[in-house]
Amino acid sequence: MRVLVTGAAGYVGYAVGRRLVAAGHEVAGLVRDAARDLPPGVRPVVGDLLDAASLTFDGPFDAVVHLAALTRVRESFTDPLRYFEVNVQGTVNLLRAVPAPRVVYGSTAAVYGTPPVQPVPETQPPAPASPYGASKLAAEEVVRYHARTGAAGAVVLRTFNAAGSVAGRPDPDPTRLIPRALAVAAGHAPHLEVNGDGSAIREYLHVDDLAAAHVAALDAARPGGEAVYNVGGGSGASVAEVVATVEEVTGRPVPVLRRPPRPEPPLLVGDSAAIRRDLGWRPGRSALPEIIEGAWRALLRSGG
Repeated sequence: MRVLVTGAAGYVGYAVGRRLVAAGHEVAGLVRDAARDLPPGVRPVVGDLLDAASLTFDGPFDAVVHLAALTRVRESFTDPLRYFEVNVQGTVNLLRAVPAPRVVYGSTAAVYGTPPVQPVPETQPPAPASPYGASKLAAEEVVRYHARTGAAGAVVLRTFNAAGSVAGRPDPDPTRLIPRALAVAAGHAPHLEVNGDGSAIREYLHVDDLAAAHVAALDAARPGGEAVYNVGGGSGASVAEVVATVEEVTGRPVPVLRRPPRPEPPLLVGDSAAIRRDLGWRPGRSALPEIIEGAWRALLRSGG
């Protein structure tokens, strides 16, 4: 297929672009700057999702994989209007400009908020607890209602904590736990701040496994249909387990500075049975030591 990937130079978009090219698709990456680093085989297309007039393309696409978004939960509280502008209006502008019969939308488990049911199934009613989660849920609705007009088949993927590295590229978000712990191991910070006792459990998914899920979803986005899938690594790990694994993999200490606990769920993992059943997808690289080892090598390669 001829596929347009938004956010193709980003952390997840780069991994998805690699996978799509390897699967034999003709891939274009929507970027605001043609000089951005794209995967080999991905053709740059310059445009801005907030500038509808800039979204002009040389011919139709068979599918679009929409990944461009603002993604930081805490930042979304300081500028919620920006998050809704980029994540929702950007999605509207994209769907108007690209009448592709297949749409895969990269969403987030943040749409669930703090659900009481664990592991979280797709049937859990969304209750986002941040502007980020609310904006992604609103964009999901845009994609799904667009599909209901018959304009496109749509698959929404709700991700639980992407991590790790592909092609030697480190996770660019220094606010996430694994990059923060690795930064301490590398000597960039004196300690890792942890809220509470470190027992909170989260699920981690290798970014390459997430990319494979997007490729599988592309084949499943049948015109006229819609589906929502959780995408998770299959098991959770506590903050303390992440720290211990970082120390084991790097051979370096990660001193922890404990802060008062914050209100947060003690356990947040996803039920990914549906995508395994329907699309035949399985995580192959999401064991915590492999995620951390690849992330550590990428950090060292990048000069860290």
